[in-house]
Amino acid sequence: MRLAAALIAAMFAASVFAKLPPPTDEDKAKAAEAAAKTAWTEKIGLYQLCVAMDRTADTYRKSTKAAGKAVPVAVATAPCAHPGSYSYVSPVTAATKPLEASGAHSPPAMAASPPSTKAPAAEIAGGQKK
Repeated sequence: MRLAAALIAAMFAASVFAKLPPPTDEDKAKAAEAAAKTAWTEKIGLYQLCVAMDRTADTYRKSTKAAGKAVPVAVATAPCAHPGSYSYVSPVTAATKPLEASGAHSPPAMAASPPSTKAPAAEIAGGQKK
């Protein structure tokens, strides 16, 4: 029984030592974008915490003043700074061609005229219809 368990464990242990392929440039760009998004989300969280702490301190000061007690002196801190909106341009996404560049949706040459006109087919062909 122990021999069977040892064989099964050895079989599964071999897969642990398998080597993964190196990440592609696209995978690296996705990881960088995820890291940038996470950093921005953390900055937004810290900003919201700062605003909430300021609001709580103001409420405390107002309630203490309304109760007729001495209001403690506020400690000077830096004002809350909003980190701005999220903007990250992936270098791989920006460098790739749009789908239309493949030519699958458009003819290869530039259009010389609009796709439809009010002119009869005879005028477009350059002669009378027979």
